[in-house]
Amino acid sequence: MSLITARHPTPAEATADSETSADPEAATASEVPAEATATEVPTEATERPVPARKLARGAGLGVLLALLATVVWSGSFVATRDMADTVPPVQAVFWRWIIALAAVAPFAVRPFLRQWRTIRRHLGFVALASLFGVALYNTLVHQAGLTTSASDMGMIMAASPVLMALYARLGGERLGTRRVLGMLIAALGVLLLVGKGSLTLDLSAGDLWMFAAALSFASYSALLKRKPAGIDGLAFLFTTFLLGALMLAPAYAVSLAVQGGFTVGAATAGPLLYVGVLSSAVAFFAWNRAIALIGAARAGVVYYLQPVCVALLSYAFLGERLGVLGAACMALVLGGVALSSAR
Repeated sequence: MSLITARHPTPAEATADSETSADPEAATASEVPAEATATEVPTEATERPVPARKLARGAGLGVLLALLATVVWSGSFVATRDMADTVPPVQAVFWRWIIALAAVAPFAVRPFLRQWRTIRRHLGFVALASLFGVALYNTLVHQAGLTTSASDMGMIMAASPVLMALYARLGGERLGTRRVLGMLIAALGVLLLVGKGSLTLDLSAGDLWMFAAALSFASYSALLKRKPAGIDGLAFLFTTFLLGALMLAPAYAVSLAVQGGFTVGAATAGPLLYVGVLSSAVAFFAWNRAIALIGAARAGVVYYLQPVCVALLSYAFLGERLGVLGAACMALVLGGVALSSAR
């Protein structure tokens, strides 16, 4: 009976069946209800803005991390100036990085060992970053603290964002008119602050050391944008601290032989712990992450706030007065930063 009642497909139906069997994706699509197909397009459309929101959150986090590093480093200038007369510069920097290594080791040793092959492959780059950001920069800062005030140290370091922006421009990044204008306004405030109301600068030896430190720090920040992707933040931090301490070891030995050691007490241990744990481990991690999120040029704009923070901390802890001129220059710096960082 089944043979008698069976109906042969028409030629058109046979053609349609053969096309469907030849294209399994078309068969799957034909089985999807019309309602499900219609809802797929709006879903994709609503998901498109998500990356933009993530970018905005990342930019906000980057600014906050750059601000955290800036505030912590502002305190380090006060601590550096406070122990300038009791701890030789090279010895202070060497112990700073030994303390920093001890602070990050519990979190960084495992990533360091796991990524050792990648680190070894890019050892030249990491060593260059260690030279500029760890060995040179901080030694120059401590050397400057012998002959200049903490306020001047912070104000001169505000020259580094200009250098960061120049590095970014050489790397092909567009700065934009508003950001450049804000940087110029902030730079004018810094120059007037350093020149005591005049654009003609009378620089001491310590001021020149600080300009060299600003160049070294800007070079380090520019290098961070080229950090190999296979090295995470903690492993990179631990490696640069380790290499920096090794670079400083010969100079430390010479300083110990020529100048002798220093007395460890409350007046030296406190500042050393601050620059070792907060200014090195915490601030460098925050700064490196900020540059990864928003770039060196934008992080440099936030760094312009450092003279303001240093001046306030110097007044609070060292009794260094700012005056009306200083307040006016601070207003220029803050206005320039707000203009450059506004969206």
